[in-house]
Amino acid sequence: MGTVTVLLFASLAERAGTRRLEVPLEEGATVGQVRDRVVAQFPQLAAAVPTLMYALDEEYAREDAPVRPGSTLALIPPVSGG
Repeated sequence: MGTVTVLLFASLAERAGTRRLEVPLEEGATVGQVRDRVVAQFPQLAAAVPTLMYALDEEYAREDAPVRPGSTLALIPPVSGG
């Protein structure tokens, strides 16, 4: 068992009060399972889950993508602007 670095951006970082977390990683964990651990720790992020995008080691990833120890997972909320 290792850890994964989770980066929170924009409104997620504001709601959680941090931009970076170290999350314990169980063998065979997926992006979605890591996200669920973060939401369990910061329930105020739950409303954003349906619209999140994910980047695993700087490449876009799906919820079912496997996460390796030492990886970096970015949780990215939708961005608007003009």
